[in-house]
Formats: sequence, C-alpha cells, structure tokens
Amino acid sequence: MVTFVDRVTLHLRAGKGGNGCVSVHREKFKPLGGPDGGKGGDGGDIVLVADPQTGTLLSYHHSPHRTSQNGGFGMGDHRSGYDGEDLELPVPVGTVVKTTDGQILADMVTPGERYIVAAGGHGGLGNAALATPKRKAPGFALLGTPGFEGDVVLELKTVADVALVGFPSAGKSSLIAAISSARPKIADYPFTTLHPNLGVVQAGDSRYTVADVPGLIEGASEGRGLGLQFLRHVERCSALLHVLDCATLEPGRDPISDLDVILAELAAYEVPEGQVPLLERPQLIALNKIDVPEARELADFVRPELEARGFRVFEISTVAHEGLRPLTFALGEIVDAHRAELAAAAEAPKERVVIRPKGAKRDFEIRVEGGSYGNIYRILGEKPVRWVQQTDFQNEEAVGYLADRLEKLGVEDELFRLGAVRGSTVVIGPGESIVFDWEPQLSSAAELITSPRGLDSRFDPNTRRTTSERRERYHERMDAKAAARAELEEQRLATRAAAGEDVEESGEDAR
Repeated sequence: MVTFVDRVTLHLRAGKGGNGCVSVHREKFKPLGGPDGGKGGDGGDIVLVADPQTGTLLSYHHSPHRTSQNGGFGMGDHRSGYDGEDLELPVPVGTVVKTTDGQILADMVTPGERYIVAAGGHGGLGNAALATPKRKAPGFALLGTPGFEGDVVLELKTVADVALVGFPSAGKSSLIAAISSARPKIADYPFTTLHPNLGVVQAGDSRYTVADVPGLIEGASEGRGLGLQFLRHVERCSALLHVLDCATLEPGRDPISDLDVILAELAAYEVPEGQVPLLERPQLIALNKIDVPEARELADFVRPELEARGFRVFEISTVAHEGLRPLTFALGEIVDAHRAELAAAAEAPKERVVIRPKGAKRDFEIRVEGGSYGNIYRILGEKPVRWVQQTDFQNEEAVGYLADRLEKLGVEDELFRLGAVRGSTVVIGPGESIVFDWEPQLSSAAELITSPRGLDSRFDPNTRRTTSERRERYHERMDAKAAARAELEEQRLATRAAAGEDVEESGEDAR
C-alpha cells in the first residue's frame, strides 16, 4: 500500500464566471425605467497553501481531479451574482509546482505561503454596466469567461539542513534514529528506504534537521532505482554527510569505491538554476559500523586516503553510539555558518531598481497563415480572446459590440495593412477557435427599430443638428435664394424686352 508520495499530477478546473443579466427596470408609471441587469459572479480560484502539518502528497495521488465553484448569474434590479468559493489545497512545505513540460511556476518553501495555481473566470457585465449616452438600452450582456483548466505537477523536495547519502543498507536510517527522535524502519536484512525520513538534531546551541533519503546506486542520475527521488530531496540541503559501510560483505565494494560511485552520481545530477552544485557544498564522511572488529580495521586503513582528499572523517557506530557527538557538533557548525551567510546576504543593501517607462505595448498580434483557400489571419492576444469568450453570438447586438471593441483596439487597421479584404478568413484565438468571414463594416439589428445600433428612439435621443449640418443647410438655403433671384431677374428682362418690341411695331403701322 502506498504511504508516501512525493510527485503527483493534478487535473484542475477552476470555476467559471457567471453570465451578466439583460433586464429593464419596470415600475408603475415608469414603463421604461432603463437597464438594470447585474454583473455575474467571479469563479472560484484553486489555491495551494504550504502547510507544515502536511508531509506527503498522498491525498492527491488518490484524488487528482479538483474543481472549484462556479460564479452565479447576474440578476435584475442591479443584483450581482455570487462569487464562487475558492478551493484551498494544503501541500507540504518544499513543494515545487511545475507545468507538465517542466516549467517551474512556484517553489513553496515558506509555511503559510499561498499560490493561485488555477485562476477562476471573470463574471460578465450586465446591460446596466454597458449602457452609455448613445447606447441607453443595451439588449445584450457579456458572458462569464471560463476558468483555468489543465494539468500541473506537484513535486515534493525535502526541506532539511543535512542530507545523509550512501548506498542502501549503509546505516543511514540507523544513524538518524541514533542522533534524533525519528523512528524510521530499520531491518537486519539488506533493503533500502522507500521514502525520506526527517529528524531534528540538537547539538549544543545548534538545532538542525537531517534527512534520511532512499539509497543511492550507480546510474541513479539517469533514473536507475530510486535515484531521481533521492537526488531531488538532496537539492535543498546545505551540507552532505556520506555514510560509508565498512562492514559490507558484497564483493567488489569498499568505502573508497562506494564514495567514488556516489560522487560520480552527484556530479552528473543537474541542480536547478541558481543553486549550488551538489559537489560544491560542504561534505563530511562517516565510516559506519566500526563496532565490528574488521570494520574498525578497514576504517583505520582508508581514513588517511579520505583525509588526503580533503574530507573530514568520523568513525561512528550507530549500534554502540560511538563517535556520534563529535559528528553532530561538526554538522551543527556547518549549518550555523551557512545560516549566517544567508542572514548576511539578506541584510546586505539591495541594488536599486530603476524603472524606466517603456513604449506602449500592443494588446494583440495578427499572424498570417497559409490555407488551402487563401490566407488565414489569426488574431492573438489576451483582450481579443477574452472578448470572444464574453460574446453571445446568438445576439446580433453583442456581435456588433465585439466588432466595435476590435475596431477601437486597431484590429481592422492592422488587417488592412496585412492585406486582408472583405470575406477573408479571420480566426480569433489559438487552435480551433472562432472563425469569421471578415466584414470591415459590421452592422447589427439589435432591436427592431429604425434607429442606429445602440440608440433607442423611445428614450428621446438628442435630435439637435450639429454645426456642420446647420452650416450645410444654411448654404443650401442661400444657394436656393440666389437661384430664385436670378430666375426672377431673367423673367423680368425677358418681359421688358418683349414689351419694347411691341411698341416699335405699333409705331410703324401708324405711319
């Protein structure tokens, strides 16, 4: 039966935001009281909390699917929907949160630390929030956006000051049981620890934690045996203690060869960026099982060679508790020195950060992709994708509102610049998302009235003519008057001319 789990994959689905409400206030003697649709509630987040009382990821191994609550729908009378309740997941201190491709999202080493691993969706606005002086009675509301849905990997790395490294059955579990109150499983036959054990050691005024982790064998850095699990738990330790078995009966093994194998595996393991490589950390050697006469002789024989390599060597016996006190005090000195370095680094004045304003960053980009029937123009960006998620495509006014938002963002100008024409295929979002046949001038029939989209004649829209319209009408009237005067003048001249000709003709007849 599985009792310890240090790596799981969680399948998460955060809560969806609630839809906004479309409503018009109705009251006696106020048949058209204006829009009063409320906003939808936000979806609940999924939050990881570093809990010192949690020591394993076992519960998530059995139940990896976790979901938070959805937000409520908006309602009339300006009533907003309820926000979805957040889901808090306690994890052990030292848990690393990663994506499925290995990217680190958070390293939770502080008790009580919180990290939103899956954000809930945003609630959609109601028609009351969408009303403007020109759009006094919106007939649509925004939909709620979906929350995060995907997988994350939780990886536990033991938080300890000293790591005990060595071959299986070298006596690491016996050592941690002898110097602390930890009670790991110990047997009188060859076997290896299957999960890390932590113990707290008190050496004078120094207090530190020691980790007994799965035994190391050759090829561990490449994943052989429990090597990867072992090396993962060594990453956070400030010092390493090599526990070498001086009483092994296996052929071809001795303390020197065991140490060489361990050092080779530690050198092959790549620690995360910013951490000190394993071989560059302080290292001590404990020659164990010297209560056996042959083991004591072997320890005395190999000690000079180990000291010549620069290691501090301690001969110990976990059964007889021999040599343990000097070893614990030596480890305490190393841990105290490391903590003092960290404290000095924290107190050192930090470099001043100079923030320089950058140019405005575009909220979208358009990629031109080739297709079987011509170019496809794919619009990417947080805002366009979110706006599409908020749009009810069964409502023409909502579609027109989306077109207005994209036009104000500069999408149409960029499409023109990239060579798009009427009828070009436009896709908003990655993958198989919303596909449009682009129409530069998208109209909408939001309501069955003759006014433009966003206007409602029932609310007495402003009918005053603009200055340019009044000027145009004035010029038209002046031109019409001038034309009428010219026509009257022509008629008058024509009449006088005709009357003069008649007088001349009558005079000739009289003679």
